[in-house]
Amino acid sequence: MKTVVYPGTFNPITNGHSDLVERASRLFDKIIVAVVDANLKTANSLPIESRLTLAREVLGHLDNVEVRSFDNLLTKFVEECGANIILRGLRTVADFEYEFQLVGMNRVLAPQIETVFLAPAEHLSYISSTLVREIASYGGDISNFVHPSVAKAIAENG
Repeated sequence: MKTVVYPGTFNPITNGHSDLVERASRLFDKIIVAVVDANLKTANSLPIESRLTLAREVLGHLDNVEVRSFDNLLTKFVEECGANIILRGLRTVADFEYEFQLVGMNRVLAPQIETVFLAPAEHLSYISSTLVREIASYGGDISNFVHPSVAKAIAENG
């Protein structure tokens, strides 16, 4: 059974994130969406409980997806899950440079863990959680970028 771990803050989970998980669900037996349990101090940040609930709601239609939180080193978490693959999304060249550094560090920490990259659909490649939060902080409409339950949660949290 091939299990992949897709880590991130998912603050908030966007249509780009869900697109990547849907693509991965066709490639892997099990996808663990690993929500980082970090104390986020940015505008419109959602608490960990909300990020977990929203990810479960948005991805609930996928039978082979599990949403969990973690607060330790990613390579340790991947091992604890019985996985040996990390899934990462790539939107831009800037993403690649950053992700390439992470791959190198993770290979030193846990050489048995591989990283796989997927790109979101072209019409979703410009979406980032940071930009969604920024638009929301100015009262902008984020409904094209996130699931309706996410837009509602951000409006209520804001």
